[in-house]
Amino acid sequence: MNNILVIILDSCRYDSYAKANTTFLDQFGLAEKRYSYASWTGPSHFCMFSGLFPHTSPSLVYASEVYKKEYILWEERTGIQDLDFKSFVPQLWLPTLLQKYGYYTMARMSMPVLNPYTALNKGFDDYKLMPNHNSLLDLATNLEFHSEKPTFCFINSGETHYPYMLTDPALPKISGIHGVLKDIDGITHDSSLSSQGFFNPEDMERLHTQQIKCVEHCDRCIECLLTRIKAKTRVIITADHGELFGESGYFGHGPVNHSLVHEVPYIEFTINH
Repeated sequence: MNNILVIILDSCRYDSYAKANTTFLDQFGLAEKRYSYASWTGPSHFCMFSGLFPHTSPSLVYASEVYKKEYILWEERTGIQDLDFKSFVPQLWLPTLLQKYGYYTMARMSMPVLNPYTALNKGFDDYKLMPNHNSLLDLATNLEFHSEKPTFCFINSGETHYPYMLTDPALPKISGIHGVLKDIDGITHDSSLSSQGFFNPEDMERLHTQQIKCVEHCDRCIECLLTRIKAKTRVIITADHGELFGESGYFGHGPVNHSLVHEVPYIEFTINH
């Protein structure tokens, strides 16, 4: 059976990925534009743990047929014969299913809303919230798969989430569950967004540019991680949702009804060193 490695670039909008210089990942193909099932981290991850990753948008087909094809993909991804939709019922929970077939299941989460006390922890042998949400480099250099079992490893990377690894003190800061928890990563928020007013267009553009830079940082981290993996591994790299940078008067994601908040990059490939 194949190892399975999933890396979620949290909040990474499709065009941010497309504009970034992803020298390493481009070797495996250009990311396609897909669409997240939800506009916020928690429900989007619930869908992915149900076995449904960001989708294409085919027309003139029944949605039920699309779901069936998505579940059948797990047969190829894992190497488990006859794995299909019926294999997932009644739990409809990917980590539990993989445990049943002998996988060691592990997760490393950057976003506090994905902490181990949530229901998302179900079916994992090893589920941890990282000490800060810019931990991908640390994972890339220290993460180890199980030595005797096939491993399902799920990583939620926070580098592409607000505040996008910001070091510029001139850019405005927000706190709260929609942006980033107060004081996370050592950033002190002395004033709320409501007292500052909405971000101006120049700040929005700079924030979008910063997210693109964060994608490039993640590309280098993923190169470090994948060069350390020796066993055959199916890799999925995508995002849980997109982000708005001032379009139609929105910033961020979640309670946002806009197509860009659902547009995410998607790339899938197999490595076999």
